[in-house]
Amino acid sequence: MDELKLPSPCVVILVGPGASGKSTWAAERFAADLIVSSDRLRALVGAGEDDLAASADAFALLEEVVRQRIGRRLTTVIDTLGLDRERRLRWLELARVAGMPCVAVGFDTPAAECRARNRSREKRIPADVLTSQLRSWAAVKKELPTEGYDDVLEPAVVRVVPSAFVDAGAAAVRQAEAPERLRFGLQLSSYTHKAGRAETAAWIREVATKTEAAGFDAIYVMDHFRQIPQVGRAWDDFLESWTTLGYLAACTSRVRLGTLVSGITYRNVAHLGKIAATLDVLSGGRAVCGVGLAWFEAEHKAYGWTFPPVAERYALLEDALQLLPVLWGPGNKPFHGAVLDVPDTTCYPRPLQDRLPLLVGGSGRRTLRVAARHADAVNVFGDVATVRKHADYLRELTDRPIELTHLSTTLVGKDHRDVDELVSRLRPRNQNPARYAASVNAGTIADQIGRFRELSEAGVAEVMISLPDLDTLDSVAEVISAFRL
Repeated sequence: MDELKLPSPCVVILVGPGASGKSTWAAERFAADLIVSSDRLRALVGAGEDDLAASADAFALLEEVVRQRIGRRLTTVIDTLGLDRERRLRWLELARVAGMPCVAVGFDTPAAECRARNRSREKRIPADVLTSQLRSWAAVKKELPTEGYDDVLEPAVVRVVPSAFVDAGAAAVRQAEAPERLRFGLQLSSYTHKAGRAETAAWIREVATKTEAAGFDAIYVMDHFRQIPQVGRAWDDFLESWTTLGYLAACTSRVRLGTLVSGITYRNVAHLGKIAATLDVLSGGRAVCGVGLAWFEAEHKAYGWTFPPVAERYALLEDALQLLPVLWGPGNKPFHGAVLDVPDTTCYPRPLQDRLPLLVGGSGRRTLRVAARHADAVNVFGDVATVRKHADYLRELTDRPIELTHLSTTLVGKDHRDVDELVSRLRPRNQNPARYAASVNAGTIADQIGRFRELSEAGVAEVMISLPDLDTLDSVAEVISAFRL
């Protein structure tokens, strides 16, 4: 049976008579903490789930819990009879105010089956009460399509996923039926590990070995001198990028190696060219030179570097993109740019690659225009629709070949239960699971194959992924294998 994906967060209202299978269905498809159950709340405020005298208090509590959860934009599965139209519409309105999708799931289980299930229960619904519920359901199932839900569903294989994966199923099928090639790069964004500082070299060697074995095409490192606030604390261990790449060159034999990306203000540009050429020679022709505008002002201040205005950094970036190929070429001709003046561009040994790839990082239109004029690739962020717009804009700007690459954090689980466990274990205590899952693109192997196929169709030639948990490399390897022709 095909799996239906609902966008996270959302509200799911279960509707149907007693013994129609609502609670069993919900428990099989949703984590327990997403389900708000009238029976469980009856047990909480009364003597047990069958304590009918506690029903009024249980429903009052259910209403408050639902209101609080939706107000916090948390996925909420409402497991009760759902036969009261006024209640359903109230829940729907709460979802609309919160900007959350809301679906109803109707359980049209045959009356004879409901009665048979009820007879097999230790604690039965009174026969006349079940008959009344079955009668109400006959009318309610006609009302549901008119009440304004985003969808009215039959019980099926349903899963709540980050919006990036809602349409991934069809894309995964396309990849299986007509595979497309896509390159994969691993971005190392953190050097914090359990073994401690003294074992950092051994840890990096192990990661590099596993990365090549998983089928990655490249390893990239961030070019910073202290950890960035989006990833960790300023005092977390953080290695210098090009030194690390030199070590990785000795630890690997196949993957390309580069920065994602070097801030153009961090080094004399001619010196940067010399460093990249040296890495290319020592790695056997595997270097990628990533450059970008530089954005981390606090880092500049900490190291005593000037942080020029944006216009000056753009001028420096554009000059650098023209100077670097001259450095890597034959001879020693001078370079005179708008802001850079290099009298002698001697750089031997020259790179082994005929053209050492220049990759520009950034999604702004001005950056894309600079990259279109001078770079071999440009790395962007964003969802599939955003990436498609970038690709279209690049095609408007130039006919010269320029690759589009894409960077995202990616958390891969073997199945949805593994994904749920990873999210629960890795998320910060102050971040709700749905928001964390969306921020790290948490999905199954099949989800990720679909997402990356969509990015490939949007024009991406290589995806760079940062893994919140490097122990998931085995799962990532299965994703990569789907794109190997």
